[in-house]
Amino acid sequence: MPVTDHELLAVAVAEAKAGLAEGGIPIGAALVAADGTVLGRGHNRRVQDGDPSMHAETAAFRAAGRQRDYRTTTMVTTLSPCWYCSGLVRQFGIGRVLIGESRTFHGGHDWLAEHGVEITILDDPECVALMTDFIAANPQLWNEDIGEPS
Repeated sequence: MPVTDHELLAVAVAEAKAGLAEGGIPIGAALVAADGTVLGRGHNRRVQDGDPSMHAETAAFRAAGRQRDYRTTTMVTTLSPCWYCSGLVRQFGIGRVLIGESRTFHGGHDWLAEHGVEITILDDPECVALMTDFIAANPQLWNEDIGEPS
């Protein structure tokens, strides 16, 4: 059972790499219980599924199934969550977000922090490299993912 932040992030990184291997965007996530148990994990599947709502955090959340209470859970993600995924965190009261990196994309984590969500940014070099390399190779796909014009 993962216990450190870096061990938790490793679960999300493995998901990001799986998504990249499938031809998708390398963003991974996991929803984790307070004791370190991974409740659900997933990766961005927008390209693979043709579903613009299938972000990594959404996939992990869905894979976790229904939980009675989310306040003690942690959403682990390789990249700062976009506004859509930040809304999911707020809507369900997820208590903490552990972020691999926010250099390549500064999502809604400041807003989450302002609303009482504990935010930890690891600035992980592997996460930065995954996104930097992907964005350089696929700028149009990346802009589509973040809702920017091509």
